[in-house]
Amino acid sequence: MESFKGESIIDFFDTFQTDLDCLEYLASIKWKGAFKCSKCNHNKFTIRKLNYARDCNLCHHVESPTANTIFHKVKFGIRKAFGIVFEMSATTKSLSSSQMAKRYSISRPTAWLFMHKVRSAMKSSELNPVVGTVYVDEFVYGGKEDLKQGRSNDSKKKKIVAAVEIDDEGGIKRAYFKRIDDYSSDELGKIFHSHISTQAKVKTDKWTGYKPLKMEYDIEQIKSNTSDFFQINTIIHQVKSWLRSTYSWMHEQNIEKYLDEYSYRLNRSIHKQTIFDNLITRMINQKHIGLQTIKTSK
Repeated sequence: MESFKGESIIDFFDTFQTDLDCLEYLASIKWKGAFKCSKCNHNKFTIRKLNYARDCNLCHHVESPTANTIFHKVKFGIRKAFGIVFEMSATTKSLSSSQMAKRYSISRPTAWLFMHKVRSAMKSSELNPVVGTVYVDEFVYGGKEDLKQGRSNDSKKKKIVAAVEIDDEGGIKRAYFKRIDDYSSDELGKIFHSHISTQAKVKTDKWTGYKPLKMEYDIEQIKSNTSDFFQINTIIHQVKSWLRSTYSWMHEQNIEKYLDEYSYRLNRSIHKQTIFDNLITRMINQKHIGLQTIKTSK
């Protein structure tokens, strides 16, 4: 089955008209290379047309396209699940779990859980750190907004550090975010160790928390009120506006999952034709996760 390309929801539902269409798509990705039985490692099989499952010719173990993937145990229909994945990847802002529940006629808790499973696949692999020019800055989200300058220590506000990679023309290439507990170098270092190469040219404001990181990274500290910070300030403004306009509330431990979703779409904005297929592939390659894992993960 050919990879789906495009951003048209009409084309999407014309392509995936039934659950069987979706299962065929999953099977075509899952066993694209070669089939190997998960029980005996045999590579010969028979396809079950009922759901495109593989029946091992040696031990007759049957494996469905959803087995050992994030789609495992989806009880509200694979076509609806595909629709949610499409809206979370190909659209600009996605929807809240309440809106998604109404659109696909499922309960809000069901929509919330599945959307967090999708977000787990959106999380960066952290295998391609930034090597060019990157700006790093912190911001807060939630609680009562005020116009005071400086870093807020309000416990009701979620503290976040952002890293934005800039290309040679001044455009935004990638953006990443990490939730932090405070503004210490240990906490600020989370974004460096996850997403920034020691070869990168890093620019931050003059906060003292960045100084210890200079021992490992090439950091230039400049005044934050200069035009140099325009791009990262724009991204911070956009992500805060998106969170406010889409989600009425989110738990402290889940904020990074929503930021992973934002980063995933932003960092692939020039690849929107294939972003759905990319996300489906990630979800197939990632093991099934349950409610308890979602609740305890950060």
